[in-house]
Amino acid sequence: MSSSPPTTTAGPAADELATRTRRRTFLRIAPYLTLLYIVAYLDRVNVGYAALEMKTALGFSDQVLGFGAGIFFLGYFLFEVPGSLLVERWSARGWIARIMITWGILAAGMGLVRTPTQFHVLRFLLGAAEAGFFPGVIVYLTHWFRSEDRAKVMALFTAGIPLSNMLGAPLSGLLLNVHWRGLSGWRWLFILEGIPAVILGGVTLFALTDWPRQATWLAHDERAWLVAAMEDEQRRRPRSPDAWGPALLALLQPPVLLLVVANVFIVIANYGFSLWMPLFIRRLSGLPNQAITTLAVLPYLVGLVSLLLFAWSSDRSGERRGHAALPALLLSAGLALAFFSGGGTAPGLVALVLIGAGMNAHLPAFWAIPPRILGGTAAAAAIGWINAVGNLGGFLGPSMVGVINQRHPGRPWALTFLAVSALCGALCLWALRFTSVATFATKKK
Repeated sequence: MSSSPPTTTAGPAADELATRTRRRTFLRIAPYLTLLYIVAYLDRVNVGYAALEMKTALGFSDQVLGFGAGIFFLGYFLFEVPGSLLVERWSARGWIARIMITWGILAAGMGLVRTPTQFHVLRFLLGAAEAGFFPGVIVYLTHWFRSEDRAKVMALFTAGIPLSNMLGAPLSGLLLNVHWRGLSGWRWLFILEGIPAVILGGVTLFALTDWPRQATWLAHDERAWLVAAMEDEQRRRPRSPDAWGPALLALLQPPVLLLVVANVFIVIANYGFSLWMPLFIRRLSGLPNQAITTLAVLPYLVGLVSLLLFAWSSDRSGERRGHAALPALLLSAGLALAFFSGGGTAPGLVALVLIGAGMNAHLPAFWAIPPRILGGTAAAAAIGWINAVGNLGGFLGPSMVGVINQRHPGRPWALTFLAVSALCGALCLWALRFTSVATFATKKK
């Protein structure tokens, strides 16, 4: 990975300045964003663990539970693109802080639901509140990190997904056994896991900086190098429309639409499994709650290693498409094996390992693609568009699993539906060609 600054100055001193600046920027920004994503993802998926008790306590059917788990993504979809544009045109720090405080309050409020309507409304509002967080961070990273560094940063950020589940699964198992002030454990699970988002929302206003030129925590020469590096990155990127109207037309180009479709299929498989995983494990194994939440750590532990390895390999080779498609193939294979395992211990564990290896490992390479082919407002709009429409799969996946489980309670046919979805996502990524996007971007000078 090159470390030369984008100036005419060369030599050991210039290399040392570049290395020092990149390291300080990485340590200041990346770990904190990962912490935020751990909290965000936990509040998004903890409904799967709460369902181990909530489903029986409130008398919810699989269909009610699946629709509630998925409706989060309808709210998410409606406000995703505007949120991404606000990060580019207004303030990442202010927008991310607003998102976290709002979603933390609503996540804690989930502990008070009593009816299907309340459950569905709060899940929808939770999605609307969190909309813009993930694509906003992707856009924010383009302000601070060059393309050759971005997959590594994305790897640490998206590592928040397996880390949140590795921490959240056993924590949720413990909270399910808590009974304070007459409230059941699943209610305390929502309440206690929502509070950190509110606290960190306030901290974000002081912890993040919108642009490199405002980074007073960097030395003068470091700040100058970073500003020059990012300006050079912008100049070398294919020209794309920066006005909001023309930029939105970039969203209709075939390669961007192909990324959208691929994301839909992969998200269907990811969330369709992860939000139902505790109940899948219970139905296939008959284990008690504490054992289920402990076993649920396994795929995410494997997933963390897989995600970091795929990101390292993608950055080292510069290849993105295959590094995004192969994890989707692993996910499809694992889901298919889970279906055919028939509850057997050995094949079931192998299936969980394959699923874990494929669930999120595509993310660093996948999200390194849009900023590589578009710039400015067009890139921000495309990232929001891909994530927003793609996350409709987060509605379809859990909802369809609920419907299939309700109609076929004796056999996990939903796993085959999820396996086919992951396979379709992989095929879409294999079909992607960057040249057509680059050509489009060049024509829009």
